[in-house]
Amino acid sequence: MKILRIGIPRTLSYFTFFPLWQPFFEGLGLDVIVSPESNKEILDDGIKETVNDACVPIKLFHGHVAALKDKVDFLFIPRLISLDGKSTLCPKFLGLPDMVKYSIKGLPEIIENRLDLKKGKLELYRFLYRIGKKFTDNKLLILKAIWRARYNFNRYRKLLLQGFTPLEAFPLLQKGNITEVKPKNGKIKLAVLGYPYTLYDGYISVGLLDILKQHEVDVVTPEMVPEKELQRMSKKFRKNLFWYYSNNVAWACKYYLADKTVDGIIHVTAFACGPDSMTNKLIELEAKEAKIPFLTVTIDEHTGEAGVETRVEAFVDLIKRKKGIM
Repeated sequence: MKILRIGIPRTLSYFTFFPLWQPFFEGLGLDVIVSPESNKEILDDGIKETVNDACVPIKLFHGHVAALKDKVDFLFIPRLISLDGKSTLCPKFLGLPDMVKYSIKGLPEIIENRLDLKKGKLELYRFLYRIGKKFTDNKLLILKAIWRARYNFNRYRKLLLQGFTPLEAFPLLQKGNITEVKPKNGKIKLAVLGYPYTLYDGYISVGLLDILKQHEVDVVTPEMVPEKELQRMSKKFRKNLFWYYSNNVAWACKYYLADKTVDGIIHVTAFACGPDSMTNKLIELEAKEAKIPFLTVTIDEHTGEAGVETRVEAFVDLIKRKKGIM
């Protein structure tokens, strides 16, 4: 019997949900195929396929889909509406399955089930169950796959809260080690804020996190803030934003400023991202009010590593000099 292959693009919701998707599909007996790490060829392919006014993460997503389409029987591109039951995702996310379907030719069947947690906390289970029914009528097998996925996802969240980035957490999950302690030995601590698909994709962020590590910087990100603290910070704003990832960035900024342990804030933003234009100004004003150094790093398909490294190095040096540790 042929084992069906399902493709998951290594971008966008990948950094949030891959530890949920992978064990779920494997529990159903599917072979999970992930696209290669982002590179120039994948981005160039995405630029050719997508609309001109798309932001670079959407262009990159199209490139990852193109890299998968001839290798799998299905593509998993869920229509993500709301991930917290309150806010929504940006319009590009909402229309992502349609954008891909009508931009790239020769695609396999797309699994595009709708996930909207505004329908209640149990909607995630119903969402997974509906997908499972597509591949098997064995209800017990589907329920076991859901349980396995949720268990793995909870372990993943624990690693993030311990200070590991998704790219550091993925191999630890494979080893079954979620008790490992991440060493903190940097000379300064920076909050690096942004959407997970811009922060953790080394090609798009031009290796920003590695650059900071080389300069002896301890990095904290939005994914390292407990959910209850994000919700507490949401009450500090007169009005929150409409978008899930943007709110997480803004609330994380407020949390790290209130914590008073960070020496500066870097916001990584994608050129042509509408929600980012508001989010960036909001957290810039918050940092200014708290008298914390702030730097915006804007990325697009033309961003070069040398330019980013020069700006980040200067920012880090200024903070170190201010602290008298140069």
